[in-house]
Amino acid sequence: APAPSSSSSSLLVLPHCHRAVAMRSSVLLPRPTRRWVVLCAACMLAAFLCYTFLGSCRSGNFSITYVAPERFVWGRNMEKIHYDRHMPLIFIGGMPRSGTTLVRVLLDAHPDVRCGEETRIIPRLLSLKQQWSKSPTEVQRLIEGGITDDVMDAAMTAFILEVIVRHGKPAPRLCNKDPFTLRAAVYLHKLFPQAKFLLMIRDGRAVVHSIITRKVTITGYDLTDYRQCLKRWNAAMYSMYNQCQQLGPSICMPVYYEQLVLHPKPWLQRILAFLDVPWNDSVLHHEQIINQSGISLSKLERSTDQVIKPINLEALSKWVGQIPEDVVRDMAKVAPMLSELGYDPMANPPNYGRPDSFVLNNTLQIKRETAEWRARELELAQHRDAIRRGAIRRRAEEDALSRTPTP
Repeated sequence: APAPSSSSSSLLVLPHCHRAVAMRSSVLLPRPTRRWVVLCAACMLAAFLCYTFLGSCRSGNFSITYVAPERFVWGRNMEKIHYDRHMPLIFIGGMPRSGTTLVRVLLDAHPDVRCGEETRIIPRLLSLKQQWSKSPTEVQRLIEGGITDDVMDAAMTAFILEVIVRHGKPAPRLCNKDPFTLRAAVYLHKLFPQAKFLLMIRDGRAVVHSIITRKVTITGYDLTDYRQCLKRWNAAMYSMYNQCQQLGPSICMPVYYEQLVLHPKPWLQRILAFLDVPWNDSVLHHEQIINQSGISLSKLERSTDQVIKPINLEALSKWVGQIPEDVVRDMAKVAPMLSELGYDPMANPPNYGRPDSFVLNNTLQIKRETAEWRARELELAQHRDAIRRGAIRRRAEEDALSRTPTP
């Protein structure tokens, strides 16, 4: 008999008894073929469904759009408080020892605002971002690694927002007080377009005297050299004031420490109006709610022992007679930003203005209770030193343990 063929003609050589069955099967598709057809149809249907339902997640250039998860915290009354980059955040900045802690404590006294302690990490992150931006080599490396400006901005926004929202209790208005953040005020406004900024301004001579006498360590500042510190103050204030001017008066408000202390109520009214926060008398009596539900103070911040007191005049002119004569003589050249900001560089002491009766009464009360306030200041200082010594000791123990050879 001839060999069977793979074609349909092979049916002709089948036995007679199977011809009828073979003829019927030739009309239908073989079983393997039918299975492949069903499988292909299922794949095409799945592809169509994916295209239909997932196609909306693609833009015109077929780049995937990331949908961020819902971000919220629970408020005091267990209400859901959503947060995103379009929140009306408040940023307080300026030189250390220029009144940034005072103004954040005054705002913290308001029931609708929460600032909290310095985060310290936000200005360092912004500084790192600026260093990358200034290095063409580093910029190119980031681009080659797929880290574009959009990617960097999205990451910076998410990180800063999480820190501000979650490092303290929730509130209708959140603010951040890290003095040097305003060096990047324009960039921060790009990340948070609804944010507003308060730039604290204080006589540079008072700032430098306070930094040196309180031993406030700042990178690049020689705490034994008034002239060098004043030059550093001048450069820092030039940068921050310029950033504030670029943003404009509707976004960034300069706040003069001396005027806030001399006339607290009218200046606080102006500040709250600028921030679109309703007036509340509690901002004039912050000392009554320190370390309660409204105001939290860091035991390690050097301003803590001052802001526990009512607003007073004690610190306004402590610097007079303390700066070396040669520096006083060259003050206009050493720190030209004094004149730019409205201070008389040759006035010793300067005339900042006459205080309101409210502040005079506070100052007299503090003088009458000098011993009590001194005791509280000493207690805070001792507590701060104990915390620092403990941290240094623990670090030394950890280092010693890490150097111990393992058996």
